[in-house]
Amino acid sequence: EPDLEFEGLLKRQHTRVKYFQGSLMNAMDLERAKVHEADACLVLANKYCPDPDAEDAANIMRVISIKNYSDDIRVIIQLMQYHNKAYLLNIPSWDWKQGDDVICLAELKLGFIAQSCLAPGFSTMMANLFAMRSFKTSPDMAAWQNDYLQGTGCEMYTETLSPTFTGMTFSQASELCFVKLKLLLLAIEVKPEDGGDPKISINPRRSKLPTNTVGFFIAQSAEEVKRAWFYCKACHEDVKDENLIKKCKCKHLANKTGATPATPFSAALSKPLLNIKNSVMAKEENGSKPVMNGRLVPIGPNGLVDETYGGYHISYEVKKLMPTNKPADQQKNGKMEVGIADDQAKDFDFAKTEMKYDSTGMFHWTPARSIEDCILDRNQAAMTVLNGHVVVCLFADPDSPLIGLRNLVMPLRASNFHYHELKHVVIVGAVDYLRREWKTLQNLPKISVLNGSPLSRADLRAVNVNLCDMCVILSAKVPSNDDPTLADKEAILASLNIKAMTFGDIITNIESMGDSKDALNNMGDTTVKRPGPIYGTNVPMITELVNDSNVQFLDQDDDDDPDTELYLTQPFACGTAFAVSVLDSLMSTTYFNQNALTLIRSLITGGATPELEIILAEGAGLRGGYSTPDTLSHRDRCRVGQISLSDGPLATFGEGRKYQDLFVASLRNYGMLCIGLYRLRDAALTTVDATSKRYVITNPPFDFGLLPTDQVYVLLPFERKQSRFSFSETEV
Repeated sequence: EPDLEFEGLLKRQHTRVKYFQGSLMNAMDLERAKVHEADACLVLANKYCPDPDAEDAANIMRVISIKNYSDDIRVIIQLMQYHNKAYLLNIPSWDWKQGDDVICLAELKLGFIAQSCLAPGFSTMMANLFAMRSFKTSPDMAAWQNDYLQGTGCEMYTETLSPTFTGMTFSQASELCFVKLKLLLLAIEVKPEDGGDPKISINPRRSKLPTNTVGFFIAQSAEEVKRAWFYCKACHEDVKDENLIKKCKCKHLANKTGATPATPFSAALSKPLLNIKNSVMAKEENGSKPVMNGRLVPIGPNGLVDETYGGYHISYEVKKLMPTNKPADQQKNGKMEVGIADDQAKDFDFAKTEMKYDSTGMFHWTPARSIEDCILDRNQAAMTVLNGHVVVCLFADPDSPLIGLRNLVMPLRASNFHYHELKHVVIVGAVDYLRREWKTLQNLPKISVLNGSPLSRADLRAVNVNLCDMCVILSAKVPSNDDPTLADKEAILASLNIKAMTFGDIITNIESMGDSKDALNNMGDTTVKRPGPIYGTNVPMITELVNDSNVQFLDQDDDDDPDTELYLTQPFACGTAFAVSVLDSLMSTTYFNQNALTLIRSLITGGATPELEIILAEGAGLRGGYSTPDTLSHRDRCRVGQISLSDGPLATFGEGRKYQDLFVASLRNYGMLCIGLYRLRDAALTTVDATSKRYVITNPPFDFGLLPTDQVYVLLPFERKQSRFSFSETEV
């Protein structure tokens, strides 16, 4: 039966909402609801259920029933657990090309939190992008709230780019969109030459835009985004007011679909592929023949690496194991001759071909380790000088349902980071629970476990929580049905406990330890780190909440009314709280724009691909793979970062310059795409001290003034060499 609140909603919206009681497993009820005539069917999960696996199984059965009744209906389903995604692929009429989609709450929730470890506040920015809201600023509000609210009105849209953009690089197109059209172009859809499924490429480099490219924009309304299709160089080059860019009379805008491609896809796309392959393979100086792992590589007539061996076409898996060193006289017509007693084992250099990445090339990989090898006790943790790491405070009973910690660690292990840039992850919690999760974590590098309690100050001091880059507070415990407000009691207590700690004496101890440099090197972080905060209130933290209303207890000094919507509360605006309920609005975003979910997923998961989903669906975990030019080219993708304006190459922009100047300079000089600001709430602060809270400004207006204390959210291109300034640092 609907409760009073739900009944009130039904009455207010009675012209648009019809409520049926029945079961999706019953064909008669599906008939009553006219499912076969529906545009789509959305299946919502009960996020507060005691057994997430049982909830997922029931909802997958409902999808089977719907598809059995009407196999061509579009279904969007919410799942609690990542490992249950695989079962949907088994439904014969499940087809994501027809718009079927799955929103996995564990994958996205932990992915959002992982990105916040790299760029604090990023979870808030992304959540506001797909929540469909219009904003109203008011003079009664504080200035920071007006800035924040303007960003919450931004949404993600797709639109075809006008023929004017054809042949431009992505950076040129993005600059034109921002400066001239006041739109933020984030990504484009790339159609492969072989006619495969289109892929979304975020802030790509090198490639030229083909005709009728679909762009992904951040803007306030769909109306604004139409400018990207209407823009015509001939008619609009001198137009100063972006609102005057309307449809013009030129021929090329006559019909969207009938536009003829000016450059074929092959011409536009083959060059960047060659560049990637050539950059991976060093060229030998003498004959400038490509070399891989110190071996000659055969080159085919089209200039690409020849993928045959003795005339036989070889599969991708086998190709990775092939030795490529053959005497030159055995090469005929550019082909390798196969020797029967080819002493392959002796020829294959295992030292140089050690597996560092998984088989898709998207994530760092390490041979499986047992959990015992990764457990630290309190003394070992205190002896290891942990610094710039991620502390995960995990509340779980030995029999709690698995939350899928892999979804938190994998984005932090994406292959577009250099190995030394990976932040060490230290999990503080019950080892009995972690043993059950370990199978999914054993192949990911740089993980340590402290068997302790996140409420124990001694354990928190042992893992140097004051020196971490982010402290994540999670709970795997099942909320009891008695009182929903108590669902977050552990997370809130842990958060308040850390805020109440002081660390003055700890820092002096660390500074006096002579061997701290060696220990830092052992942890793989060679950068000299800042001293940590003295007060716990300054430890960067993100707390996951089950119940939205509990956000009022996180921040004792905020003046949020208990009835304030989550997105308007201070902890959410500052990026220190995240609730799974914000993912509900992703259902409607996905219904209106399927590509938005694909873009969000690739930004958040660090590069999960359909190929990887199939590998993980096998249940054997991540597989290692030998590096080939093809898999290494997958490292060349952008990632989320945060850059300070107080120092470094962009420091000049903090001196009162406008946001547009920063946007253009970052894009031209560094290939970085600015997407927002993380600003001190008290703008008058010149020194960043104990109570400095920041808030998120998504896609500020072009004439927005910058401050030296601002930090900028950017999409960074992959750097083969170590970059000029360290992006992995997040300054407090």
